[in-house]
Amino acid sequence: MKSDNRNYRASFILDNRGKEESVDQIVDGIKKVITELKGEVSAVENVGKRDFARVTDRKLTGAHYVQLAFAAPAAAPAQLREKLRLNGSVYRTLIQNA
Repeated sequence: MKSDNRNYRASFILDNRGKEESVDQIVDGIKKVITELKGEVSAVENVGKRDFARVTDRKLTGAHYVQLAFAAPAAAPAQLREKLRLNGSVYRTLIQNA
């Protein structure tokens, strides 16, 4: 890990309804995007499927939660959000400093 990298913890809510991709394949795609941004994934935790406290879409009452710990340059979180914004399998993204 380089000294100019910062540590982050990202939480993702994944929506794979009607898609052939499994949760593991979606996570592998997210890890690939992080490595493209010169980041290094150190841990992956699949929390499992959880129901939402507030349902915004009646057709989606719960989804899979995944947390990733990674180190990347300071500009990487904004770039990661932008790249995953168009990905229909990633429902929500939260990135925090670790």
